[in-house]
Amino acid sequence: MNDATPIFLIDDDKDLLRATKQTLELAGFSVSAFSDAGEALATLNPDFAGVVVSDIRMPEIDGLQLFSRVRRQDEDLPVILVTGHGDIPMAVKAMQDGVYDFITKPFATDRLIQSVRRAAEKRRLVMENRSLRKATDEARDDLPLIGQTPAMERLRHTLRQIADTDVDVLLMGETGSGKEVVASLLHRWSRRASGNFVALNCGALPESVVESELFGHEPGAFTGAQKKRVGRIEYASGGTLFLDEIESMPPATQVQMLRVLEMREVAPLGTNEVRPVDLRVVAASKIDLGDPRQRGDFREDLYYRLNVVTISIPPLKERRDDIPLLFGYFAERAANRFKRDVPTIPSSIHRHLREYDWPGNVRELSHFAERFVLGVGQVSDRAAAEPVTDGTLSLPDRLERYEAHIIREALNANGGDVRRTIADLGIPRKTFYDKLQRHGIVRSDFASSDSS
Repeated sequence: MNDATPIFLIDDDKDLLRATKQTLELAGFSVSAFSDAGEALATLNPDFAGVVVSDIRMPEIDGLQLFSRVRRQDEDLPVILVTGHGDIPMAVKAMQDGVYDFITKPFATDRLIQSVRRAAEKRRLVMENRSLRKATDEARDDLPLIGQTPAMERLRHTLRQIADTDVDVLLMGETGSGKEVVASLLHRWSRRASGNFVALNCGALPESVVESELFGHEPGAFTGAQKKRVGRIEYASGGTLFLDEIESMPPATQVQMLRVLEMREVAPLGTNEVRPVDLRVVAASKIDLGDPRQRGDFREDLYYRLNVVTISIPPLKERRDDIPLLFGYFAERAANRFKRDVPTIPSSIHRHLREYDWPGNVRELSHFAERFVLGVGQVSDRAAAEPVTDGTLSLPDRLERYEAHIIREALNANGGDVRRTIADLGIPRKTFYDKLQRHGIVRSDFASSDSS
């Protein structure tokens, strides 16, 4: 809670008004005092981020009438009513109508302060959720590439600069950072938008079928090839070919792909016929292909052929201010999909959004928003982004936090692939799944394909 929460205090008893104002200010609130309800209503606006505290028995406009008018202006604005008459039926009716709290005079100072604190916390959450939804609405023109940070502004500018050219593009970004979204936008914003956008995950196909998928084949080209198949490259002619996880492309296929990029022609398996293709290639990698140590057996000449324009997509941890906006969008999308209302976002979720490191990036955040809408996305106070040293935590809690961080990092590095992750961690498969459950880690949040 913000200790400077604004409070509108209304009471026609000027001595009591002065004393109550002093009490609330000593408790850390910013108090505007009014002896007339009409004056307070004239000052109140829909963006008021605080709490209204009002006496009931007042001339002209009493506290109940004040509440009724406030409610018409903003039904989520907490109103606390104070009376010296102990009118129980009135209090019950007021609470049923939506008054936040009803306090009788004389009241203990702590009673008023605690009520105002709770009301202020409720108002803070309401205002944060409104701000989130407003920002989401304002960002709809940029969907699905949401973000207001300088990094995202630069990314959108770069994409619009090159979208309508036929230059090949290499996208670099962590797992789940939105590489396919960027590739799709390059296609949609280009003159090729009327053509096909053809996506192929090079890491998701067995080496034995990659060539057939890319280049196509004629009947009888190999055992089981009973009819002609148009390959992804030829099908993308006139449009855009997106090759995700290109670092996983087999070396033999890399040689053939290099020829396609240089000659803009394709030869299906089982024929000597060469067919021209008119396409733009957008390739994506989760490693830095410019670094020989990371590149491995990926061909250097193919890298330089693809590296006409390289775009780096920032991970969520480098644009934290975009996370609440993205979460709001994903939560609303999930609510529409599951036909549910978007729940009020509690402070624990707000804290998790700010503090967690999101190694699975946008994909992980999207899945978390879906679970939140379904009511299964709660976080514990022990959930944390990284193994920070926190003197308030016991040693076992710090070890738990560190272990969860290591598992998330391993999943992220291996694209959610269970077999490779277990090998990296050096633990049995059952132990791995037990730890996922204990730490509330969802493997699919890190998966670039249907790894198992």
